[in-house]
Amino acid sequence: MTEQQPHPTVWAAFRYDDAHAAIRHLVDVYGFREALVVPGEGGDVMHAELRWPEGGGVMLGSTKYCDGKHDTIKPGGSGVCVATDHVDAVYERVVAAGAEVVDKPFTTDYGSYSFTARDTEGNLWTFGTYRGAP
Repeated sequence: MTEQQPHPTVWAAFRYDDAHAAIRHLVDVYGFREALVVPGEGGDVMHAELRWPEGGGVMLGSTKYCDGKHDTIKPGGSGVCVATDHVDAVYERVVAAGAEVVDKPFTTDYGSYSFTARDTEGNLWTFGTYRGAP
């Protein structure tokens, strides 16, 4: 993490039946960086943190470690928007990897140039230029 980039204070959280495959997809296809992977029993992932190079991050883990309130986070039932200035580059990696594209790049009514893809377990990931209202 560079000095100019603060630590994330909001994290999207996901649970995966195959967290290792999800990590590989998020890193190798989408472009996240592995910051931390805490192994669990039998090779599962107890906890992982991935950082987006332009700021922010996601946390994830194997469904085996869901309990209580986090047990309601089911694989494939989430979505997240990721702000990037490199929509076309991310899109090209997604297509080259053969990942499922839900929406090809287009400009939304509110001015974001974006596309949406599914990860290994069906979560929706929208990559776009929109960084939120000021």
